[in-house]
Amino acid sequence: MSGGIDSSVSAMKLAAQDLDLSAVFMRNWDTRDEYADDKGCEWERDWEDVQLVCRAFGIPCKMIDLSKEYWNRVFEPALRDWEHGVTPNPDVWCNREIKFGALLERLPLGDGGKPPWIATGHYARKDWAAGRPRLLRGADSVKDQSYYLSSITEAGLARALFPIGGLTKPAVRELAQGGGVPPSVLERPESMGLCFVGEKKRTDFKSFIAGYIPPAPGPVKLLASGATVMEHGGLWSFTVGEKLRLRGMPEKMYVVRKDIPSNTIFVAPGSDPGLYSTRIRASEFAWVWSDAPPAGLGLETGVDLFVQVRHRMRAVQCTVRSADAGGLDITFAEPLKGVAAGQVVALWDGEWCLGCGVISAAE
Repeated sequence: MSGGIDSSVSAMKLAAQDLDLSAVFMRNWDTRDEYADDKGCEWERDWEDVQLVCRAFGIPCKMIDLSKEYWNRVFEPALRDWEHGVTPNPDVWCNREIKFGALLERLPLGDGGKPPWIATGHYARKDWAAGRPRLLRGADSVKDQSYYLSSITEAGLARALFPIGGLTKPAVRELAQGGGVPPSVLERPESMGLCFVGEKKRTDFKSFIAGYIPPAPGPVKLLASGATVMEHGGLWSFTVGEKLRLRGMPEKMYVVRKDIPSNTIFVAPGSDPGLYSTRIRASEFAWVWSDAPPAGLGLETGVDLFVQVRHRMRAVQCTVRSADAGGLDITFAEPLKGVAAGQVVALWDGEWCLGCGVISAAE
């Protein structure tokens, strides 16, 4: 539980059933290196709200500190990617490595030595096909979070429950208001951005990341002329597709590519074709099903699927073919703007999320 409405309503729905239920609050970020007295941080307020909800519904709860695991398995790898100029998505890997990884490793086994079930407040659904779990999009197309879950393993998905996956956000809020969820939870703003990192860091994210990555200044140049228009503090400080406001420019400029060897960022107007990609290579694609892609998918000859390279983007049709070293070649049915190396690319067969990989090249 996070202390927000979604996990609170999930707990409320489960508490109404005859289940051996307990709640876990994961403390995944250690603020002691930032605040000597460990005050002013948000995790304490989140934990207080979790306890309020659990008291309201008669659920025992505990806090588990997974900050070391989060640092080692999610945040530090992301820092390396940012420093190298690519664009990682730590929230995707947090679900695989922490919520359905380190947490499962910490929890006691149930009857027969089986791992416990883990229920979350994600807007996603699950069904079973031939005895195997399938990750499906949430019923709320706007809030669907299957992209963030696209990296979890088959074993983790098999033990997952998504109590609100078949509901819309307005329906969840209505249940919370009428079901006894404490007012402090109802009044909380919706969390956005890097998971488990406080609001101050989310709103000033570049300054936050700059505290962990040494500066590596370099030029920002116009793609058309090669003229230098400003200096950047490091390739990580801008991502492909990001808008820049440059004095003296008659129109808005966008990052179109990064040249890592020369530590240069190139910008161009929003209409520049260099801002769009029609084809990507996904390295080390991880299918949710552990053994292989689903049978009959036809990767050798090409199969039509749906693709997303970020959360909340409209899914686009694509053709997918197998490539070397477990990778995939993915061709979009229409050009996509702001596709960057390091981004997570996820694939769907209709509503069924098949897995994800990391973009190694875009053209």
